[in-house]
Amino acid sequence: MVKDDEKRIVQHDQKAKNILTFGLSSDEFFCTARCKSEKEIWKILEVGHEDSVDVRRARKHTLVSEYEVFRMKNGETISELQTRFTHIVNHFFGLGKMFEDDELNIKILNFLTRTWEPKSQ
Repeated sequence: MVKDDEKRIVQHDQKAKNILTFGLSSDEFFCTARCKSEKEIWKILEVGHEDSVDVRRARKHTLVSEYEVFRMKNGETISELQTRFTHIVNHFFGLGKMFEDDELNIKILNFLTRTWEPKSQ
């Protein structure tokens, strides 16, 4: 009887972990991938989604760093570059930082590798 109860608890824990991780973004998934229980996952998500001043400041600092060092990777397509860039910009929007379209367009053009520079005729 005890083994059946333990087995059921393990099954419920696994189901809860699957439900929690199914709706996570890739960033959140990687932050919680090493968690052994749904309680650990929940605790990490709870802290990460806290809307305290310190958490918002830390998120903004991380995003600024990502934005500043953002460059096109070798072999990366324009579409992949745009997806990564949009991901960063959308996180800024979530924190209340807005950008002018002109500023974003210039940033993208500056991120392109030399292979994308216009060729003179």
